[in-house]
Amino acid sequence: MKNYITKISFYLALLILITNCATKKSKISSLPLKNPIITENNETYIPKIKSERKTFFKDSDTETHWVDSIYNKMSLEEKVGQLFMVSAYSNRDSTEVEGIDKLVQEYKVGGLIFFQGGPVRQANLTNRYQAEAKVPLFIAIDGEWGLSMRLDSTYRYPWNMTLGAIQDLKLIEKVGTNIGKESKRMGIHFNFAPVIDINTNPKNPIIGFRSFGESKVSVTDKAIALMQGEQSQGIFCTGKHFPGHGDTSTDSHKTLPTVNFTKERINLVELYPYKRMFDEGLASVMVAHLNIPSLEPQENCPTSISHNVVTDILKNQLGFEGLIFTDALGMKGASNFKGPGDIDLAAFMAGNDILLCPDDVPLSIEKIKTAYNEGTISEDRLAYSAKKILHYKFKAGLNNYKPIETSSLIHDLTPTLNDALQYQLYENAVTVLQNKEEILPIKNLNQKIAYVKLGDGPNSSFVSTLKKYTEVTEVSNTNIDSLNIELKKYNTVIVGFHKLDKAWEKQDFSETELLWLQEIAKNNKVILDVFVKPYSLLPITNFDTIEGLVVSYQNSNISQEVSAELLFGAIEAKGKLPVSINTAFKVNDGLSTEKMNRLGFTAPENVGMNPLILSKIDSLAQKAIDGKMTPGIQVLVARKGKVIYQKSYGFHTYDTIEKVLNSDLYDVASLSKMIATLPNVMQLYDQNKVALDTKLGTMLPYFANSNKKDILFKDLLSHYAGLVAWIPFYKTTLDGSNMPLKKYYSKTFDSQFSRKVADSLFIRNDYHDTIMKIIADSPLSSKKEYKYSDLTFMILKEYLEKATHKKLDVLSRENFYNSLGMNYTLYNPLQKFDKSVIAPTEIDNYFRHQVIQGYVHDQGSAIEGGIAGHAGIFSNAMDVAKMMQLFLQKGNYGNHQYFSEKTFDDFNTCYFCAEGVHRGLGFDKRLGKEGSTCNCVSESSFGHTGFTGDIAWVDPETEIVYVLLSNRTYPVIPNEGNKLSKERIREDIQKIIQESIIK
Repeated sequence: MKNYITKISFYLALLILITNCATKKSKISSLPLKNPIITENNETYIPKIKSERKTFFKDSDTETHWVDSIYNKMSLEEKVGQLFMVSAYSNRDSTEVEGIDKLVQEYKVGGLIFFQGGPVRQANLTNRYQAEAKVPLFIAIDGEWGLSMRLDSTYRYPWNMTLGAIQDLKLIEKVGTNIGKESKRMGIHFNFAPVIDINTNPKNPIIGFRSFGESKVSVTDKAIALMQGEQSQGIFCTGKHFPGHGDTSTDSHKTLPTVNFTKERINLVELYPYKRMFDEGLASVMVAHLNIPSLEPQENCPTSISHNVVTDILKNQLGFEGLIFTDALGMKGASNFKGPGDIDLAAFMAGNDILLCPDDVPLSIEKIKTAYNEGTISEDRLAYSAKKILHYKFKAGLNNYKPIETSSLIHDLTPTLNDALQYQLYENAVTVLQNKEEILPIKNLNQKIAYVKLGDGPNSSFVSTLKKYTEVTEVSNTNIDSLNIELKKYNTVIVGFHKLDKAWEKQDFSETELLWLQEIAKNNKVILDVFVKPYSLLPITNFDTIEGLVVSYQNSNISQEVSAELLFGAIEAKGKLPVSINTAFKVNDGLSTEKMNRLGFTAPENVGMNPLILSKIDSLAQKAIDGKMTPGIQVLVARKGKVIYQKSYGFHTYDTIEKVLNSDLYDVASLSKMIATLPNVMQLYDQNKVALDTKLGTMLPYFANSNKKDILFKDLLSHYAGLVAWIPFYKTTLDGSNMPLKKYYSKTFDSQFSRKVADSLFIRNDYHDTIMKIIADSPLSSKKEYKYSDLTFMILKEYLEKATHKKLDVLSRENFYNSLGMNYTLYNPLQKFDKSVIAPTEIDNYFRHQVIQGYVHDQGSAIEGGIAGHAGIFSNAMDVAKMMQLFLQKGNYGNHQYFSEKTFDDFNTCYFCAEGVHRGLGFDKRLGKEGSTCNCVSESSFGHTGFTGDIAWVDPETEIVYVLLSNRTYPVIPNEGNKLSKERIREDIQKIIQESIIK
């Protein structure tokens, strides 16, 4: 009770002192403090009394009985052996293994800390060593960012400094939970984490990115969250490096760092995390090798062997009763002070419980035994640590030890959910520090954007994701002046700084890179995105010429993807800077940015989808390819505004030369109706230029004297107007051998033959008039019934072009594609793209007599020069998904309203369902066998299919967008018909998508 009152008095006095100091400073000046760290780290904390502290690992009478029964049977050698935890590896030879065998069997060491190796090898060795041990061994690891810090084939979580930018502590707790589960699966009991050093020295050579930051409050909040997650899984966390390694300029692995702070400063800042974490139930602590004169008067005496530090401060002053580890005793920070054996004895005498990584176990055990026999070490002192160790072994379940099961180990250590969490982590970590003129997010996609890479790390995920939003050109040059000349063509320049994403990799800008960055920023509007530790920004002395500054922290695939999302507004910026960058940016800086409703990217679990079920799409796609239903396929699935599945299968042709890529273009056939003609018509409807009951004769006076003059707009778009299904216009342009007639075609371009049909084949310009006359003169069905007709959209193209005085390709580009970032969507793709990125659709032996690649497959569209209302668009799954998402969001995309919600609802209404016509206005709504869906989507769903083997479908109830593109017509349309349709590949894939929804 007396000790408790003394402590409370001490902390109250300290609080009053600090408060008085703060008050005096505020009276001197009302200006903000230049160093925000001082204010941030001035907060005091009064620890709880021991009885109020949380504990994850309760004591019990059974535990005490087990501990006493084991201890009482131990020899002195066995008791002393429990104090040692030795280094072990799973990537070394038999000599190493046999050495550990000897330490376990003969010297009865109490535990092993595993370093480099692999999970299965380590598990097998753990089982081997545990089988040899008389008392089961503690197994430990340094897993600061997960098992991958030491083991291959395991999952790597972000570094602490990356986590330090995250404000949602629940996410960090999830990281801890995952690490805890994976550690437990590996038979590990101690994770030597979290690092709770406050990194107030940017040049710290050994802590740095391993710290959560420089704010003691933030560091502690994050550390507690991580600890709670891990310890909830039964793993003991070890806070390190006591009393604080955050403000050192040397590495204790190589020498003894000196910390010249006063006791008061150390108590206020460095010890703050420990006080709070002890109250939250931290299981163990690791004591660092530091020279701190204010705490230990003996010159150059490491804190790890200081009785003043370990016993007086850690145990007595702070009241810590958990296990106390030394840092590795072979490190130069300790071994330079005393030799093997002596350093171990000194560490034990200082108050440590477990002596980590001794250089000479036999000698050290002998030294401690001698001290025991001579009375220097009492039985009470030995029993205190040895029994404490046994207590923790019981809490770890070692009283009922079971070997590690290795059969599914790798699978268990890398669950798909890890990626889902990783996306969430980076979505919350990426930090915007500068946003002049609201350059972020990039709103205008109809501008020229360049990307310049600095650094030698990979950048493919970043660049490929940028290009999914709009056209981004990679620009490079070996000369900075030449580079700046090239960059003059662009409105915005994104500079990505990429270094290897390795823990100890140097991540600084080179002098040349700094100069280039300065010159690029001086002459261009620049967004700098750095995929490195924030300290890499320190050499940049002036940020004035940089309009946008983003810190993405690490150069992983997911961080690159998420950062690209942020640049284009698919996510908002949430991260806060965990450290200061000179005087330019202070700790906790971080701007929020606008979220635009553009498609983003994530893992399936984050939108309630099961990736294991989704993976069944692979086998169906392969079935289609193996069955010669199509040479290749693109599949995309999005839900709730996030693309969660995007894969390409097969090749452009069956000769397996050109592999299908996600960016490749396909002829989307009748999807053109829905993603080109229809949205333009919807805009005119939205502007009241046409209504549901407007007659075709009014819309197009050309038809005023035809049998089609009274067709209503609503009937026309519902395929309920009685039009014929299709007219083979091209056949009248061929001779008896199905060769193009010279009357209609020319092999060369001229003013009369400017519409290109295929390579070296141009049709006369006025043939369009012939087509329109044939349509006007075509018969109507005498019976009012549903009949799907391409003529509907050929007529609508004519209407659009007459009403707007613009061609359909121009309208589509100006009204939609440019602003949506649909830069892979266009008519006549060979005007922009090389044939090698376009899947061929047919080897034509009846009309054009050549491989049709980059020219529209549909003959009616071809003789219109490739631009028609019913066909002609080339695109990829990503671009098609953007238009479908716009429909799902009822006319809005990228925070721009293209047409009203009412207009969308009007067009997605089935006006003639009672008559058996299950279509909206331009949208297919047929379900089940009569349509091209799995009959497992809602009645509000809509979409379209394409003759070349395509489908794009949206279900508003589940918020799912599904796109499949193929070239099933290549090389020829099979005699047995549409095998892709008959085998219901598209429908079965849709069924898998629906089944993957987590109920």
